[in-house]
Amino acid sequence: MKKDNNKMMLSDLEIGEKAKIIKLHETNKEIKRHLLDMGMTRGVLVTVKRKAPMGDPIDISLRDYELCICKADLSKIEVEVV
Repeated sequence: MKKDNNKMMLSDLEIGEKAKIIKLHETNKEIKRHLLDMGMTRGVLVTVKRKAPMGDPIDISLRDYELCICKADLSKIEVEVV
């Protein structure tokens, strides 16, 4: 779901788009800690590399490595498109 022109949720990015993480909207402390431990912190640049045929999970690149994360978790990460 798009927020405005440049801000949206990470799950809404298309393949090849780059964005900067603004905020995690996760309420579960364990999941939020896990996302932070994987490097998803404010200011980090991420790139959508590819998506599974049904759109879930999504492969992203950040901090010189790749992660494959379910769309539900990515939908709780607010980003700004760069």
